[in-house]
Amino acid sequence: MKVVSAEYIASAVNLEQCPGTGLPEIVLIGRSNVGKSSLINSFTGKKGLAKTSSQPGKTRTMNFYLINGRFYLVDLPGFGYAKVSREERKRWEGMTEEYFRRRESIKGALLILDPRRDIGEEEANVLEWLNERGIRSRVVLTKADKLSANRLSSRAAKLKKDASITGPVLFSAVTGHGRALLGRNIEEMLESDSGH
Repeated sequence: MKVVSAEYIASAVNLEQCPGTGLPEIVLIGRSNVGKSSLINSFTGKKGLAKTSSQPGKTRTMNFYLINGRFYLVDLPGFGYAKVSREERKRWEGMTEEYFRRRESIKGALLILDPRRDIGEEEANVLEWLNERGIRSRVVLTKADKLSANRLSSRAAKLKKDASITGPVLFSAVTGHGRALLGRNIEEMLESDSGH
């Protein structure tokens, strides 16, 4: 997939604020600080498209990016590290659950993981939840440049075993490694009849 255009369209805290449906959506899910914004910027080739921050938990809204005028990448608030109140976290969870339940244009989900960390209960639950709803998902291991090839390969094997993940995409926002494979995976999701 060649990205020829990418633009930020909207941030939403509820379904009413989401862009009109019609175009398919690929959703990014992952912990705060896992590199979702960097992945978006690297994949689209537009440096400041998604705001990156050294402070985890900066994404507090659902952010919509229009790619090639054809589909949306939707960045959901990260879970995990963010230092926010329990009420705020509950609000995020409610918002994302409603989005998945009622949004009919979702074609697939990318679960973004840091290969240096073991898969947690939250990530395992997300995979199970997507599976139960028939939403195609793919795991993307970001920050691939932080580990040697051997270490990355053994970490990927462990994550595959721990969470029954098939063929994760190894991705580096720094080197661009995995960009073409990620594009192919997104293309497959867009062309599939599954989703909602």
